[in-house]
Amino acid sequence: MAKECIKARQRKREALVDKYAAKRAALKKAGDYIGLSKLPRNSSKVRLRNRCKVTGRARAYSRQFGVSRLVFREWALDGKIPGVTKSSW
Repeated sequence: MAKECIKARQRKREALVDKYAAKRAALKKAGDYIGLSKLPRNSSKVRLRNRCKVTGRARAYSRQFGVSRLVFREWALDGKIPGVTKSSW
């Protein structure tokens, strides 16, 4: 499980990306790179990291479900994800 400060930093970045999205798009369309450089660095979408919604884990993230492989496995075994079963042959 990720530290709370790491999760908080990620939430802060997400808020900044949402706040400056329109302004950033307008500056890019106008070609004003000096204006873009004056915006906060964390307002760039590139600085976001895919993280598990439950644990905050950054690695082994599944986009389809929004969780890490560990949480996905737990949920699948508990039957919390419809249509997913453990395979055996």
